[in-house]
Amino acid sequence: MKRWYLPALVLLAAVAVLAGAGAGHLRATAAEPGSDADPLVAKSYVDKLVALKVLELKAGQTLRAEAGAELVLRAGRAVAVTSPRGGLADLTAGRDIQAGEAVPANHLILVPRTDGRGVKALTPAVLLVRGGATVE
Repeated sequence: MKRWYLPALVLLAAVAVLAGAGAGHLRATAAEPGSDADPLVAKSYVDKLVALKVLELKAGQTLRAEAGAELVLRAGRAVAVTSPRGGLADLTAGRDIQAGEAVPANHLILVPRTDGRGVKALTPAVLLVRGGATVE
């Protein structure tokens, strides 16, 4: 009775190897995830999301940012422009910046909502901006 076990195991192993090789062939011929043939997201969306822009504001200009935008004041002086729903999140200091309060230089500022929040330059200012923003 035990004699049929060995050929059955060999046959089962051969089938498993062939099935694995066939599956590998199917994976190799499918489009690579993220390639031009199978994009995960649009390139323009990624560019807007991760692009770091350097913006120069003149004294009196206001930068209004979209939800999720990140700002870093690199030079000059600026104050926070907020909304009735709240201020700007200073991620470096771990606090909320309120309307008219000075924006600290070299701090990472997060804009939580698209409701008019941003910064107003008191002097010529240079900001690093990631995300959507408009200058007025």
